[in-house]
Formats: sequence, C-alpha cells, structure tokens
Amino acid sequence: MNKINIIKASGEKAPFQIEKVIRSLERAGADKLLVEEIVQDIEKAVYDGMTTKKIYQMAFKILKRRSRVSASKYKLKKALMELGPSGYPFEKFVGAILSQEGFDTKVGVIVQGNCVQHEVDVIAEKDNKHYMIECKYHSDQGRFCNVKIPLYIHSRFLDVEKQWEKQEGHKTKFHKGGVYTNTRFTTDAIQYGTCVGLMLTSWDYPNGNGLKERIDKSGLHPLTSLTTLTKAEKSKLLDKGIVLCKNINENPSLLEQIGITKQRQKKILEDSEKLCTAH
Repeated sequence: MNKINIIKASGEKAPFQIEKVIRSLERAGADKLLVEEIVQDIEKAVYDGMTTKKIYQMAFKILKRRSRVSASKYKLKKALMELGPSGYPFEKFVGAILSQEGFDTKVGVIVQGNCVQHEVDVIAEKDNKHYMIECKYHSDQGRFCNVKIPLYIHSRFLDVEKQWEKQEGHKTKFHKGGVYTNTRFTTDAIQYGTCVGLMLTSWDYPNGNGLKERIDKSGLHPLTSLTTLTKAEKSKLLDKGIVLCKNINENPSLLEQIGITKQRQKKILEDSEKLCTAH
C-alpha cells in the first residue's frame, strides 16, 4: 500500500494515505462502521496514479447513499467551488462568516483611496478593527493564489488605509487588509502576506482556523453542500443572492419560489437544518 502514489488536484504526485480519507470521513460525521466500509472499498480499488478526485467520488457515492448529511459535509470543498461562476456568491459567503463572528460587514463596495477609487469585496468592522478584504474564488481546486495576489491587494490596501486615516476617529483604529480564497495559497504568497501583515484565509490556512474549520464551527454551510438540490436549483437560489443553508431554513418559501414540490421541500429542509447545527 505504501508504494501507491496518487495524483492531487494540483497535478503533483503524493503517497496514498488512507488516514487522510479516514479523517475527512470522521470530520463529516460518518459513524465508525460506515468509515470502515468506505475505507475497505477504497483500499481494494486504489491503484498507482489514481486521482484524489476519483477517491473522493467513491467515498461520496457511498456516503450519499447511506447518510445524506455526512455526504453534504464531506463535499464542503467542492461546495465552495460551486459558489460560482461569477465569484460574487463567494464574497457574500465570506461576508456571512464574518457577520456570524460579530463583524459589521458590507459586500461589494466602492471605497475611495488616497489616489483612486477601489471596488472592495468585503469591508468588515468590529470594535476598533477595520478590515478590507479581497475574495479570490477559483472554480478549480488545482489553482492556487500566488504571490501576485497579496502583492496587489496590499498595494490597494495601503491606498485605502491612507484615506481611512484622514477620517475622524480612525487614527486609533486597527486597519488591516486581507485575502480569502476557496483554494490555497502558494508558500511565497503566505510568506509575503505574513511579512506585510495581511490577514490570509484559505481552505486550510491558518492551520486550525481555515474556512473548513470555521464553517464546521459556525454551521454556516453553503447551500451548494446540499445533495438534495439539483445543480439548476442551486443556480436559481444563488442568482437570488441566497448562499447559505441557513437562509433556506429561515425562509422555506424560497424553495417553493423556484418550483420545488412540497414532498422534496421536506427532505431539503431536514438536511439543511442538520447542516446548520454548529459544532
């Protein structure tokens, strides 16, 4: 088993580690017996050069059959990819996470800098903290944020910060720029971003406080996680500016508005309610 190499989304080879599969299944809330069953199936089927996507699909197929809610949690990374194609739903999603964490947020705003105006994805304020956040959405897991992104964001932030500091009461405020991405940062991007003091957040960065942990903690799962909704139905809801399972829970009539039958509504609401439970 140790000799088997798999192909990651980025195209690089890595030794196959069944422990990673086990961890992700446990995090999705699959019970011990189900985890064992999936692991046995994968160990029988895995071969040298198999893609992580193929392994994920196998596990997801069994999960979906046996536990829809666990399948929804398991597909979280893919669900973030589905917050597209424009990237605007991802901005709304980041805004929702920061609101849940106690920030006053504005999404998609024009901000006057010292030299020029900037379109900023998310402005977040809490106490004396004032953040300017850029959201970098990718529809492909293999695309990472390279060093150019934090370089560009930092220069924009410095222009805005100069203007903010001229405002009344802003001298005492703590200003910070940030980048949120649904994929990952390259090593250089992290090194530069950390060096200049940008707040960087990706799928699994910072360690223990990336998007996956924060979503699990808050119960703010994207509606694209739901296995009970079709792709077309998800698109209709995203077009209406709905990005969270929680939104469907709070306003079930949204499902009726897009033509979902009463019978299916019940199933969707059941799953969405379980997903909304914070851990």
